Amino acid sequence: MGWWQINADTLAGSRFVLSPLAETFASLKLLHAGVGGHPGSHPGEHAWLRTHLPGYRRRLAADPVTALLVRAGLGREWIADFLTPTPRDGESFEEGVARVRAADPVRARAHLRTSLAGPVPDALDRDDLPERAARLMEYVWTETVRPSWERRRRVLEADVGARTAQVSRGGWAAVLEGLRPGTRWLGGNRLQVNLHEYPPREISGAQLVFVPVTPQTGWVSWEDPPRRYAVVYPCAGALAGDDGRRAAAPAALGALLGRARAEVLVLLASPLSTTQLTAVTGQRLGSVGRHLRVLLEAGLVERRRAGRSVLYSQTAAGRLLVETASPGGMPSPGGTASPGEAGGVDPGTVTPED
Repeated sequence: MGWWQINADTLAGSRFVLSPLAETFASLKLLHAGVGGHPGSHPGEHAWLRTHLPGYRRRLAADPVTALLVRAGLGREWIADFLTPTPRDGESFEEGVARVRAADPVRARAHLRTSLAGPVPDALDRDDLPERAARLMEYVWTETVRPSWERRRRVLEADVGARTAQVSRGGWAAVLEGLRPGTRWLGGNRLQVNLHEYPPREISGAQLVFVPVTPQTGWVSWEDPPRRYAVVYPCAGALAGDDGRRAAAPAALGALLGRARAEVLVLLASPLSTTQLTAVTGQRLGSVGRHLRVLLEAGLVERRRAGRSVLYSQTAAGRLLVETASPGGMPSPGGTASPGEAGGVDPGTVTPED
């Protein structure tokens, strides 16, 4: 397994960073997997691929060299480093892709040898590989990411807010455990970053950033010389859906509660804050607050404080209502709510700040 040695000061100084370039490269990885027949990790990704994969296939068919570059750069165990410059705080997509374009062609081919674990095909023995990679990322950004970037950004901000609260509750070890597949805190100042048998790296004294993306993928990167390291990880749970494509609330539940309120109740199968609900649903914060107040008073959701955040989730009564209203839904055995779960919640005042 690959792991990094981190001292306490480096870990304490680490932070979360949003990166339009990382979001674009994650989307490129998803498109590449779609070309290979992968349907996506959840319904949102499946719908996104159905919309954008045909255009991506046409672009690669018209440019065989770039198609070969993508296959070579996205290796089985390693990504060509020049494709994933380490994200910088506040960097725009244009600034990030300029770093891809400025990569040294000789080093780019060396990175491809690493990702391929072998020689570079003759067709890629050329100096315009960084330019081709940059143009492809510009296409992915313009056609598939930028139209939904504002919503994606809200989802990413909500993810960062939830994980920052988790740091305050259980420290960094609680956040790093399972941040992405293969990532966990090993103890002894060691962070496992993947399952590959790579030599450990000493990164004490370097800058460490964590970068969320909405596609269900991730990778690690560092600058050369190594002074800044990044762990790119996928958003979790209900936040992962893209382009607003989420499981719809049952029609019967929408008729009973109203469509928007029913959607909030369905999403609260997993604990979410008001900020996260706003990001996922696209509803205004005030509207989400009103829905939560009604659902609290009805005993369908409950709330609990987690650090500086307030998280809302379905009560047993709320789960029962959603299950019963679903097509063919049947109450789970023993699913009747206890008085404390269904009616014992003090609604108080819904707190919009998380």
